[in-house]
Amino acid sequence: MPSVSRVAADEAAVLAANDAFYQALESLDPARMEAAWWHEEWVCCLHPGWDLMVGWAAVRESWGSIFRSTAQLSVSISRPLVRVAGDVAWLSCLEQMTATVETDFTSILVEATNIFVRRNRAWRMAHRHTTPMPGRVTSGATESVQ
Repeated sequence: MPSVSRVAADEAAVLAANDAFYQALESLDPARMEAAWWHEEWVCCLHPGWDLMVGWAAVRESWGSIFRSTAQLSVSISRPLVRVAGDVAWLSCLEQMTATVETDFTSILVEATNIFVRRNRAWRMAHRHTTPMPGRVTSGATESVQ
């Protein structure tokens, strides 16, 4: 069984990888998003209101589509819960997302689970699943971010 200090170090590393993902997301920079993910055929991503993307090519294109249609994006996370099991970790959190798309803005509260895999001491995203929180959308906002 890993020591408490090893578990804490692994959890801190996963939190840092998660932070890098959200920084890439807010930056709307495809290169930064590519650095946050493993480029494998088994990675998956489910955006709110989308079909499941399977494989890095599909995941990369989904982020490209979002980045091309979004002028500005702000994400604030709360309640991050991280667990590490060997070389796999998952982080669940709530996301408050606000996006500027063309001349409008949208805000939504999303439950997210981000799964990370460690290889060569590097944690990167392998799977992301998001679900909008019905009835908990910020007042005056629409109900989707796309």
